[in-house]
Amino acid sequence: MLTLTQNIDAQCDAAAHKAHGSASIARYFVAAMMAGAFIGLADVFMITAAVPLRVAGSAAAPLAEGAVFGIGLILTVFAGGELATSAMMILPVGLLERRIGWGPAGRAFILMVLGNLAGAAVLAALVLGSGIMAPDSVGGEALAVLIAAKTHKSTINLFFRAILCNILVCLAMWSVTRTSSDVAKMILMAWCMAAFVASGMEHVVANMTTFCLGLFHQVDHATLWETGRNLGTVLVGNVIGGAFFVGLAQWFASRTKPEEGRH
Repeated sequence: MLTLTQNIDAQCDAAAHKAHGSASIARYFVAAMMAGAFIGLADVFMITAAVPLRVAGSAAAPLAEGAVFGIGLILTVFAGGELATSAMMILPVGLLERRIGWGPAGRAFILMVLGNLAGAAVLAALVLGSGIMAPDSVGGEALAVLIAAKTHKSTINLFFRAILCNILVCLAMWSVTRTSSDVAKMILMAWCMAAFVASGMEHVVANMTTFCLGLFHQVDHATLWETGRNLGTVLVGNVIGGAFFVGLAQWFASRTKPEEGRH
């Protein structure tokens, strides 16, 4: 397993890869679209397979929702894609270590956010055509319940739920790079995703798919205003959770002297 300082180096390598790779704008945008679609597939899986338990009033609904969502991050890591939420930790570490510049970092991040949104929108359009979430279906009813729950949260609640969410997402990605075992990577990602979903936290890329589905299916409460309020608030909260509570914290911890121990 990598030590703390070795993992800082690994995050810097990842930051440099993202910053330099984003110079090929079209290719990078497509990679970001794939990550948005992968997270979106997990969202669709959750809505169709687990949210109906919430509709039925089952106490097991949060656990079931969390149990199925991990496939999104697993696909992103193993199939490949550029995900904005994990980059919220990786890019700041690269900046702190002066391995990348602000310009390339900003370009990479903007492309990831826009690409993730585009991927979510394309997936939502495909789901619309499939009829999986038609208004008279179980999936359609579950989508309406999920949209209603998200739009009734206050902005301050969304903000703090977003901070907590990306602490877990970035801890998953931080831990994944410390181990070479594929099984360990999948378990780490699955459990961290389960924790944030079951606890009701907010992930901006997952919400991109949820609200695109709501808009395309003309679900009540899924308005452009509510979409913007949710995504804007959650994006800022996710940035703070990933950049400050994981990236900056781990970077600062790695500044300890060797004799104090870096574990």
